[in-house]
Amino acid sequence: MTRVWQWNRPVTVREVLEDLQQERSIAYTTVMTVMDNLHQKGWVRREVDGRAYRYTAVSTRAAYSAALMNEAWSQSDNPAAALVAFFGMMSAEQREALQDAVRMVSPNLTETTPGPTAETAPANPAEPAAGAAGDGSPTDDATPDSGR
Repeated sequence: MTRVWQWNRPVTVREVLEDLQQERSIAYTTVMTVMDNLHQKGWVRREVDGRAYRYTAVSTRAAYSAALMNEAWSQSDNPAAALVAFFGMMSAEQREALQDAVRMVSPNLTETTPGPTAETAPANPAEPAAGAAGDGSPTDDATPDSGR
């Protein structure tokens, strides 16, 4: 899959074989079997090209990695603890990438996160906060001149 993702174009078994053989000795039938297995698992699609197939990745490497992380996380009996442990294993560079990713999706998170924030918390705790119901409906104070 690494070659298919790196090249980002349809590839043949022969192309992958020739590239792999620069690093180690490997048989054509081995590469052909692996490519066929990837096709059967749905990771690549293939089209006939003469007497060979051309294989193309079904998803990006990033999407594949995200699916693996999601699968591992969803199988945890304590997802919060699993995330804390995962974050603890991250390098400084990985934590920075995570912070960048959170910033990229944070507008979406604030739209769906229920509960009061500094902007929506009521001045008087006995009064309900505007939009605190978390139903996603617009509030009267969400006007352009209100700072939102």
